[in-house]
Amino acid sequence: MSSPKARILLVDDDPDLLRLLSMRLSAAGYHVSAVPSAEAALSQLAVERPQVVLSDVRLPGRDGMALFDEIHQRHPSLPVILLTAHGTIPDAVNATARGVFGYLTKPYEPRELLEKVEQALAVAAPAPAAGPSDEAWRSEIISRSSRLAELLAEARLVAGSDASVLLRGDSGTGKEMLARAIHRASPRAKKPFVAVNCGAIPEALLESELFGHVKGAFTDAVANHKGLFQAADGGTLLLDEIGDMPPALQVKLLRVLQERAVRPVGSSQSISVDVRIVSATHRDLEAAMASGQFREDLYWRLNVVTLSLPTLAQRREDIPLLANHFLHKLAAKYHRRLSGFAPEAMKALTAAAWPGNVRQLFNVVEQVCALSTTPLVPLALVQRALRVPGVEVLTYAEAKERFEREYLVGLLKLTDGNVADAARLAGRNRTEFYRLLQKNELTPGLFKVEGVAGPAGPVAEQRQGGDDDE
Repeated sequence: MSSPKARILLVDDDPDLLRLLSMRLSAAGYHVSAVPSAEAALSQLAVERPQVVLSDVRLPGRDGMALFDEIHQRHPSLPVILLTAHGTIPDAVNATARGVFGYLTKPYEPRELLEKVEQALAVAAPAPAAGPSDEAWRSEIISRSSRLAELLAEARLVAGSDASVLLRGDSGTGKEMLARAIHRASPRAKKPFVAVNCGAIPEALLESELFGHVKGAFTDAVANHKGLFQAADGGTLLLDEIGDMPPALQVKLLRVLQERAVRPVGSSQSISVDVRIVSATHRDLEAAMASGQFREDLYWRLNVVTLSLPTLAQRREDIPLLANHFLHKLAAKYHRRLSGFAPEAMKALTAAAWPGNVRQLFNVVEQVCALSTTPLVPLALVQRALRVPGVEVLTYAEAKERFEREYLVGLLKLTDGNVADAARLAGRNRTEFYRLLQKNELTPGLFKVEGVAGPAGPVAEQRQGGDDDE
């Protein structure tokens, strides 16, 4: 069996048939989740992504075809097998034309069922020999999000081919990490993975960086230099921020992709290269093409398969997992004894906007790791790192008391502890003002500034009526 631990989602409203199918598939070594309706199947899909869905056509409420349409829209690479009675065979054939992987007519032989499932699994995932174990290739990607699980399933599927991949996503969503995972899951895993940020290198240097140069090609070319295409030969080259590549260089890149050969700057000879291209961008390339900033022919060369990474806000269930992972990693790095986040601190992390995505989360955790003096990271440190004001709900009496104390402290600072001046500014007589100071345990003498010279000498010499300070 090609995939003994594969997960099968089984959907049928007949409890006896559901039990029988579950027993047969479990006995064959599959992990089976059995549900009685399309609605329950969609809920199960939100929690855990199977490799194959096996569903009856006739279901209460939403039928099997409607379930397929929903699955196909959300998870286009997930194979669906329909179970159908003889009277609905034409519908099943039509469904196959629409994208359903296949169908089985009732009654069916157990052998036929297992063969159909095996066929679906062969399409749903690469053969074991195509790459490392299920976990090793994506070990750097920490997630329990069903949305990211679907993306990773597609990434694993495309990794076995040499198709060019375009990774889309906002800055900080982990495009380079996904590119590395695709490389590790590919037959090229033992060859180099090379990444270059096309927007970080000046145009004058980027051509030489990508394609290399020969000695004497320009003033500083004192020796031959292999470009990144040659460095990645046999492996994978990530062209990060491809949307920032200058138009003149786009033409030369297109020629390299067409000819599978590079010509170093200053050379008349081309050098063959065997490189799998993964490109990444946070820009709208369609808009860039419309404005003439990005070549349409290059776009179609790079965009054979598109994978779009969700923002961190779209996978909030991963925030606690990522935050604790980063905290333990950074605590070890900085030799800090940190055990986790206080509940209200984790709540603040989970509710934050995260415009900088996973990269911003890492930076926030690094800051609180550096500043925390307690084993549990408190809310105040998280709010400081997020640069948001603390949200504290006080009773009216507590708010009034806090305001009163802060107001009195401000007056004493303003008057350098002169009670008469402070009382005058507050519009209260000195006796009443003293009562307020005693109530808030404030000592005026602590606010005196001794020996600080002003324009006409020390502050103490400028005061009139110093006895008011008593």
